[in-house]
Amino acid sequence: MLTLALAKGRILQEATPLLRRAGIVPEEDPETTRRLIIATSVADLRVVVVRATDVATYVQYGAAELGVAGKDVLLEHGGAGLYQPVELGIGRCRLCVAVPDGFDYAGAVRRGARLRVATKYVQTAREFFAGKGVHVDLIKLYGSMELAPLAGLADAIVDLVSTGGTLRANRLVEVEQITEISSRLIVNQAAYKLRQPRLSELIQAISEAVLAPGPSPTGVAEGSSSSPPLSAERSQAVPPLSRARERGRG
Repeated sequence: MLTLALAKGRILQEATPLLRRAGIVPEEDPETTRRLIIATSVADLRVVVVRATDVATYVQYGAAELGVAGKDVLLEHGGAGLYQPVELGIGRCRLCVAVPDGFDYAGAVRRGARLRVATKYVQTAREFFAGKGVHVDLIKLYGSMELAPLAGLADAIVDLVSTGGTLRANRLVEVEQITEISSRLIVNQAAYKLRQPRLSELIQAISEAVLAPGPSPTGVAEGSSSSPPLSAERSQAVPPLSRARERGRG
């Protein structure tokens, strides 16, 4: 049995039709069921529902062989023990620095002022500001990031931004973009080495669903006559898996 780790929310909503095109359909709605382990239309694949920030950890330690995680989670996690074979093109947004409207961020940076920055992306923020030579005190928060500057807790925040509506509603402005964010399929390195043929089939099916979206699933049922296992030649055609550690800005 193989396990795919998913998180509730936007990523799950956007991943569901993509997985359906790959022939992977949970037998219960992960958004509404109380079950945390859900069977799928693929006999040897189940889904586990975890927190978004925990997906990479479940895959790293082998509790799940595969997962769908945002680049923000992977940057913060560090990518140990993971491959990233497929860019899924879902969950697109950006990781940005935002400050209260009227705050002279550029001037503060030029003066070498020490800024208080609230974020849940502490590792990523630390590396970003260190690379710019900006002195910061990082304040770890887990939610309602926009409240921190309004309440006087922080001078700035580092958070995900999609449309910018929440920032505008709280009189915050985006001043720097750290990186573009999207979601990737991640795979446990050890599991891939041990179960490469079957995992390659699943990776290939999901990759094809990304490249050629459509209403009809490709089918990944193990041994199914309507969807025969990939030949050895086709399995080898799966692009080499890249390591999950990525620190680029986009």
